[in-house]
Amino acid sequence: MAQPLTIARPYARAAFEHAKAHAAESEWAGKLAFAAEASADPRVAALFGDPRVEPRTLASLFRREGEPADSAFTHFLELLADNRRLRELPEIAALFEQMKRDAEHVLKVRVRSAVPLDDAQAGRLVEALKRRYRSDIELVRTLDPGVLGGAVIDVGETVIDGSLRSRLAKLETALTQ
Repeated sequence: MAQPLTIARPYARAAFEHAKAHAAESEWAGKLAFAAEASADPRVAALFGDPRVEPRTLASLFRREGEPADSAFTHFLELLADNRRLRELPEIAALFEQMKRDAEHVLKVRVRSAVPLDDAQAGRLVEALKRRYRSDIELVRTLDPGVLGGAVIDVGETVIDGSLRSRLAKLETALTQ
């Protein structure tokens, strides 16, 4: 069976191309985020595959109130319903958001630290990352006591581990060998 990301990728790409052609990337990102959130609701997720619920009726649960029945987004949801792909909405939304950031040259960076970074530290980090990656940076800060000290920076597929936990593990390895 195909992985959800593999299934979601062509739908996300088609949605992004349509939104881009109509200069509506932010609008579609919001609609997809809403739909992804709705699909994560356990009450809605229980309806996936239920033979008593028509696919297009199910698709209507993923539209915001006031979304026209003949809009491109509604047709997109109906296409997903017809192909039994509504459960992939979270992956579609995430891939769409990544394509949007890539097109805008914005890199999402996650920083985990044991103590909160103050604004000055975050600003220096953002500037250093901008220089290194030549992109605007969207910084997401989270607290993780397991880091012990320092920080772990996730930049796409690259992880920069400057944590105290990592340093202690290296010291342990050096001492035991």
